[in-house]
Amino acid sequence: MFDIGLPEMAIIVIIAIVVIGPKELPRALSTAGKWMGKARGVMSNFRTGLDAMVREAELQEMEKKWASENERIMKEHPMLPDPGEPEPKMEPKENRKGDAEDSTDPEDNPADDGAKP
Repeated sequence: MFDIGLPEMAIIVIIAIVVIGPKELPRALSTAGKWMGKARGVMSNFRTGLDAMVREAELQEMEKKWASENERIMKEHPMLPDPGEPEPKMEPKENRKGDAEDSTDPEDNPADDGAKP
């Protein structure tokens, strides 16, 4: 991300030794490491929250698309009749006697392929 190479790192170390001193350098590096860890934690929490917000926005957008598509499909293919219409009632076939051999309709007899003997 910052693209710090070996020569730049060596210059930073030399300046740190001169400015801070060799005795205090380990404690300064430890403190710097703790602050970097806290900064990374804050950035991680921020990124997680941002990702959650993006996912929620995408889900809301998808729900709107699905609702509009569902509404379009329901308008094209209504499932239920109008409330004023009576419900269709199922009635048994009159020519079916319960036995497949007595049936005259080839569709009613699954054993018969419709061919005449």
